[in-house]
Amino acid sequence: MDRIIEKKRWPLPKIAAYTAAVALLGLLTYFIAFADSSSNLNVESQKLTMATVSQGSFEEFIPVDGTVHPIKTIMIPAVEGGTVDQKYLEGGKPVKQGDPILKLTNNRLVLDFMNQETLMNDLINNLQNSKLSLQQNKFNLRRKLATLDAQVDAAKDVYERNIALYEAKAVSQQEFFNFRREYERLKAERAIELESQKFEESNARQQIAQLETTIARTSRNLQMMEDNLKNLYIKAPISGQLSSIQVELGAPVQAGQVIGQIDDLSGFKVKAELDQHYVSRVFAGQQGSFQYNGATYPLEISLVYSEVTNGRFPIDMKFTGNLPESIRRGQTLQIRLQLSDPAPAVLLPRGGFYQSTGGAWAYVLDETSKTATKRMIKLGRQNPEYYEVLEGLKPGEQVIVSSYDAFHNKERLELK
Repeated sequence: MDRIIEKKRWPLPKIAAYTAAVALLGLLTYFIAFADSSSNLNVESQKLTMATVSQGSFEEFIPVDGTVHPIKTIMIPAVEGGTVDQKYLEGGKPVKQGDPILKLTNNRLVLDFMNQETLMNDLINNLQNSKLSLQQNKFNLRRKLATLDAQVDAAKDVYERNIALYEAKAVSQQEFFNFRREYERLKAERAIELESQKFEESNARQQIAQLETTIARTSRNLQMMEDNLKNLYIKAPISGQLSSIQVELGAPVQAGQVIGQIDDLSGFKVKAELDQHYVSRVFAGQQGSFQYNGATYPLEISLVYSEVTNGRFPIDMKFTGNLPESIRRGQTLQIRLQLSDPAPAVLLPRGGFYQSTGGAWAYVLDETSKTATKRMIKLGRQNPEYYEVLEGLKPGEQVIVSSYDAFHNKERLELK
């Protein structure tokens, strides 16, 4: 016969076990789902970096590495080409203005000078001969005129004496006419001789003037050639330090070729390169400074170059105060280049927290310095040392400024 099978019931202990398991699972789910910024986190304070918010003066600046250079560098070109015959100085030596550095030889220049000198001597001789000839012609004219004057006077006397004799029929007409023709001929000859001598003298003076002009021009050419020969001695254009000589004995040198350079050590300047990001914010007259042996020295931008190469552009800076005594060419200086004027501001020292929060919030310590609470803040400008605080922090408050990457966005930190 059939019998009724009773439905099995769970025992109370088993039900309790399942209930506890479900509760634990729910708790874990809640912890995972809701363990957000409202939770706390214990951290070791010695592993943190704290900073105090302060009231101070904020200025934008950037750190720049600059290199010390001479105030001026003069290139030394060869005015004339030639072959290096003598080398008086080596690179690195101090020089004074006018000191010889190199001697070149150039046979063509020497030959041209000798030919021009010979031409000059010939022209001078021709001028002297022309002047002598002119003077001799003057003497000859005076001698000839004296003879003609005597002949004219004698012919005149004969002619005038025979006028009365001709009128008295003492001499024939033919004879009288001969006396008169002789007198007229001598007068005409004297006039022609005088005119001829004037022409010859004028012509001689023109030749002398032309010779003098040619001699003056040749003299200038000769002086230029002499200067060219002097230029074979390459000398220091300024006093300073001969930084390099780029030729050796026997080497050919072309006209205009730079054979070295001299650094003017009467002063220094600083050359630096900046990222092109700052090209619109940098200008001549902008201030900077650097620390050297415990003292601060001011600088000023003197020149901004417009060329941008590989994302960077160069600047020159000048010293506006006293120079450090031991500063040397080639030294590197860590410069603080000012981008804005100082202005009052609330300041927060820089730290790694900015990379974690973007400056939107920070952990601020309470009065006991045992708890740090997440707080929304607003930062403005920044420089390599500080952030400008616009909202959310007051002077005197302490902030954790080290990295927050290990805090998992917790709302509160308990410092141990």
